[in-house]
Amino acid sequence: MLPRLFAVYRTVCRYRLDTLLPNERRPWPLRLLVASCPVRQVDTSQARGRRLREALEALGPVFIKFGQLLSTRRDLLPDDIADELALLQDQVPPFSTAEAVALIEQSLGSSIDTLFSEFEHAPLAAASVAQVHAAVLPTGESVVVKVLRPGIESTIRADLALIKQLAFWLGKTLKDGRRLRPSEVAADYERTLLNELDLRREAGNASQLRRNFLGSGLVYVPEVHWPLVTTSVMVSERINGIPVSDIAALNARGVDMKLLAERGVEIFFTQVFRDSFFHADMHPGNIFVDASNPADPTYLAVDCAIVGQLDESDLYYLARNLLAIFKQDYRLVAKLHVECGWVPPETPVAEFEAAMRTLCEPVFERPLGEISFGHMLVTLFRTAGRFNMEVQPQLVLLQKTLLNIEGLGRQLYPELSLWDTAQPYLERWLAERYAPQTVLKRLQADAPAWLETLPMIPDLVFSRLKASAPVREVKQTHTLWTAAGTLGAASAVIATAMTPTLPWVAGAGAALFALALLKHRS
Repeated sequence: MLPRLFAVYRTVCRYRLDTLLPNERRPWPLRLLVASCPVRQVDTSQARGRRLREALEALGPVFIKFGQLLSTRRDLLPDDIADELALLQDQVPPFSTAEAVALIEQSLGSSIDTLFSEFEHAPLAAASVAQVHAAVLPTGESVVVKVLRPGIESTIRADLALIKQLAFWLGKTLKDGRRLRPSEVAADYERTLLNELDLRREAGNASQLRRNFLGSGLVYVPEVHWPLVTTSVMVSERINGIPVSDIAALNARGVDMKLLAERGVEIFFTQVFRDSFFHADMHPGNIFVDASNPADPTYLAVDCAIVGQLDESDLYYLARNLLAIFKQDYRLVAKLHVECGWVPPETPVAEFEAAMRTLCEPVFERPLGEISFGHMLVTLFRTAGRFNMEVQPQLVLLQKTLLNIEGLGRQLYPELSLWDTAQPYLERWLAERYAPQTVLKRLQADAPAWLETLPMIPDLVFSRLKASAPVREVKQTHTLWTAAGTLGAASAVIATAMTPTLPWVAGAGAALFALALLKHRS
């Protein structure tokens, strides 16, 4: 730990990372440590974001990945630092093939010659956590073999412990430490990185995404060979495509770039709102294009280690918030934030509304094609942060993914407008999601659980009445009949949803509800 801490200290001094803090906020111990360090320092006239990026690259893979995560937190970082951190490249030398082969054989319990008819010793790609080799199965299928770096877990855990200590110190030292919550950011990073150390998790994510889009023609996810998957090794189908960042190659093949860009947007919204399960690491290195039919291109997605999920409540409020922003209804945006609990209930709605209007109105003065949908979402979260919005990890991942998709889409087709795609999609999703027939289907699905609960409701009602303060008999009677009516209505609805299975329950429930209604009116 001490040698690593000393390396961090030298790097902080060399790149003058202390200057990222305003002079008045630099604690005197930090000033003393920097002043006494004999290391040669870089020119402080260099942009602060660049110095931070180069420092993280010098510290190695774990810190590089941490910087990549920080680049997504535009609600916390200034744009110049976030933009620079987004340039961090996770490129490290490969480890030896002999080590890779030994790990594969140990993990899968067979020799490399038994497992594969061909195995390429030179890796296709190498990153900080794992590297990938091409191979051919005895059945003749071309595959890729992903294998974790030897000893990577101990290295990662040691650096994570150091990062958490630094985050804790920053939280105590910085004036804005409580708002920025560096310890929470570090904890979120720890969870993300440790999940990458279990390739079974990545394989499960890939299988789910593949199943969600199988036969759609929008995106293809390689098939996982589950008998050859362990914690440290994953074998999956090898795909061939053009890197999505290779614009020249795509143009040379005559790919319909407008359609390709629009499909990227469609894939994003489909993953988020239809499946509530989205690939959260969709940078150009993980996306390829099948250009075998240039007029009908298909995306190819790899590396599914990081995924995001949203619950029903998040989806509903996110869709309504985005539509409200699009319609410049800032009062509704403020009310929705309070309603869903993203900001404290005591938040002054009028003040929140005014803050949103101040930030968004200048943006809407530009043509729609020039407005960044992703940056509007960043603006929303950053404004909410001023009103003590709690960090929502799932929304942070969503924000990151949207920025990636939008940047990629406009790289492919500069005139792309996410607004034109997003608004009708969101309106259609809300209409379909809460249509009567959809609600009825959900009632049918939940009916068995409700029926299990129904017998307990009378006991709960009477227990509540007994525990309450003494009230007049007439009031108690009224409460009982109200409870009975509620019970009856619930029974009727549930049983109707299950008709014709339980018609007698529907009839009894309806009768109880009607009787309660008569009593209420009398």
